[in-house]
Amino acid sequence: MTQTLKLPRGPVMVGVAGLTLTDAECQTLSHPLVGGVILFRRNYQSLEQLAALTARIKSLRTPALLIAVDHEGGRVQRFLDGFTRLPPMSRLGARWDEDRSAALEEARTVGYVLAAELRACDIDLSFTPVLDLNWGPSAVIGNRAFGAEPEKVAALAEALQQGLRQGGMASCGKHFPGHGWVSGDSHHEIPRDTRPLEEIRRNDLQPFARLVASGMASLMPAHVVYPAVDAQPAGYSRRWLQDILRAELKFDGVIFSDDLGMEGAAGAGGIVDRARAAFSAGCDVVLLCNRPDFTAELLRELPAQIPAALAARLARIEGDGERAAWQATIASADFAACRRKVAALVPDEQSMRGVSVGEAN
Repeated sequence: MTQTLKLPRGPVMVGVAGLTLTDAECQTLSHPLVGGVILFRRNYQSLEQLAALTARIKSLRTPALLIAVDHEGGRVQRFLDGFTRLPPMSRLGARWDEDRSAALEEARTVGYVLAAELRACDIDLSFTPVLDLNWGPSAVIGNRAFGAEPEKVAALAEALQQGLRQGGMASCGKHFPGHGWVSGDSHHEIPRDTRPLEEIRRNDLQPFARLVASGMASLMPAHVVYPAVDAQPAGYSRRWLQDILRAELKFDGVIFSDDLGMEGAAGAGGIVDRARAAFSAGCDVVLLCNRPDFTAELLRELPAQIPAALAARLARIEGDGERAAWQATIASADFAACRRKVAALVPDEQSMRGVSVGEAN
């Protein structure tokens, strides 16, 4: 029987290849720089398989590695069979236009169902909510956004955050300071948002400011350049992460980089240079989702230095409650009623299709 390592969580979150861990992956996850695992559709076959995978990941170390997933709803929902199908957030935005109080209650219910089902599989965090404004040009954001109006997006995201908390889960707002104005997809290029800072402050920053004020525990910046503010993408920018996010908005949670394997991250150079740039700008944790070669290089070349503030910040995004208790919760009649409310919000299959169901953040 393998002995559980006593090791602080490190500042790197990595992906794994399949439905179970290989011996090599167990070794990777035992590295001092690793602090968590991000799962994708390739890691899911059934509820039983997922429970076994997360149990194995959690057994390797104490404190246990954090487990995260992109499970927003709509086009970005990694686990389908056995889980409640979640609506795209634009559906809640449309409900807001019909009945604001009903939309807020529905957003809380969506957040609760999303979180509780993941907590029943011992997953700590979903990278949600999307706080981008849907200005129209961005196909990669599109109906992932609640809408275009800052007040609508902020209010619905705050309600979703309340539901996540009820379901034992913290929130992660993305993509700071807003990805919705640019047409480019940062998975494949480095988009440029040429607007002045004051225009971004008046609009795109408002949902982030509101959720920070109401206790958002983590955040992910965009691989987008805002040249009127900084020549570096937001995830590599001290101006955005230190001056504006930390100092101006008073955010004290975890800052995740977006996936450093994306093309939008390539401007900083090789993978070690990308990680150093992200850490230097103020990211607490860097993500490497789909490139085990990059992971091996980074863990080999990056000094094993763990910032003093990291442990407390990561503890804030650890899931609340035991797996068995959440399994009992989602088996209850009350939870079944919540599932029905969420299912009623889901449009037909045709409108749920899209490229973001795959491996992107």
